[in-house]
Amino acid sequence: MPNKLLIYSLNFAPELTGIGKYNGEMAEWLARQGYEVRVISAPPYYPAWKVAEGYSSYAYRKENWKGIRVYRCPVWVPGRVTGLKRLFHLASFALSSLPVLFRQMWWKPDVCVVIEPPLAISPFAVLLTRLFGVKAWLHVQDFEVDAAFELGILPDKPKLKKAVLGVEKRLMKRFSVVSSISEPMVAKLRAKGVPEERIRLFPNWVDTSQVFPLPSRNSSFREPFGLRPDDFVALYSGNMGEKQGLELVLEAAELLKPFDAIRFVLCGEGSAKAKLMREAEARGLDNVRFLPLQPVEKLNDLLNMADLHLLVQKSHASDLVMPSKLTGMLASGRPIVATAAENSAVHRVMNESRSGIVVPPEEPVPLADAVLKLFWAGNDRAAFGRNGRRFAVDHLGMDSILGRFMQSVQTLKGSKGKRELRAQDLEAVPGGLPDSRTGE
Repeated sequence: MPNKLLIYSLNFAPELTGIGKYNGEMAEWLARQGYEVRVISAPPYYPAWKVAEGYSSYAYRKENWKGIRVYRCPVWVPGRVTGLKRLFHLASFALSSLPVLFRQMWWKPDVCVVIEPPLAISPFAVLLTRLFGVKAWLHVQDFEVDAAFELGILPDKPKLKKAVLGVEKRLMKRFSVVSSISEPMVAKLRAKGVPEERIRLFPNWVDTSQVFPLPSRNSSFREPFGLRPDDFVALYSGNMGEKQGLELVLEAAELLKPFDAIRFVLCGEGSAKAKLMREAEARGLDNVRFLPLQPVEKLNDLLNMADLHLLVQKSHASDLVMPSKLTGMLASGRPIVATAAENSAVHRVMNESRSGIVVPPEEPVPLADAVLKLFWAGNDRAAFGRNGRRFAVDHLGMDSILGRFMQSVQTLKGSKGKRELRAQDLEAVPGGLPDSRTGE
């Protein structure tokens, strides 16, 4: 009988970046290993904050994605993202997905993997997995509650903060396993009171057979976007949201306008993109280019177009978030200039990999200086790029990381403490009993 795993997450493929990308790769990889995988998710909308063509934000939908059964649930996607609207957005998915989650419990998955963010789906996941005796694994890609307070999405009022963090702590302690993607984030799980024996390190990965260094700068990919073959390209590729603080890139670009060969390229979508484009135009930054999000089959060409990669975050977010884009940057064999606070996850990986230069967050002059330094230092660029590629191959390979995850799932599946559904539990279940073999 195949192993059965349920992934419960707001984001899933075919989203090209962030959590959706990783969820899709994980589901596909596990299916190849013989797992029966099902997914509860929303229609794809990220990072453009617009539901993809062919999907509806108001309708339930069942689809087959690469042999994986995916249940799409309605979600409200705001046209303009604010703190309050984001909360309604998360709550809409939590509520709409509840009946689907309930039905899938009758499928009897061995493990339900819940992806945070959003935390809003955790209460229902805890309740129903306990009710049906399913092992629950919480995987934290982003400490959204901490980030929401730090970035001002939620008002930083002591009583409110204490209450919300208290709820988060109680929820986390009710999962059989809680994992996160870096050592500093794992340390934060400990600080939040998660028992040590339940904590796992589950880092993001990269398929090093799909992202790899090309022999030279990809000139053919530059020309359609108005870039010259000999331009020096500093590339940011990823989500353009508030926590990235990409205004810093525009400030650095303004400082480096006298150097005609240096071009800053920002590729992707997000809630802050339109504002950034207006600001670049107002400043007269003809050394800045904005590109649309590129399809996955062009990712390696895009990453190899760069002479260096930019990894930018605001100071308050940098110790709470491990950007998923970093794995591809490392695998591409190009140097990285990162803005990161000391003791943050990004700072630690940059030091361990020796793949580039780290500068303080939200300071344009050090960022511009680092770009200029690598502009002149071709040997340093090559050495940083080789180091990053080696680190990606040795530590971030997809097969290695997902293989360890699969072993942990098997251990969790076989562990004691799985509670059978009791007769008195059934009395509280409204609406009758679905087919226990299929969850339909």
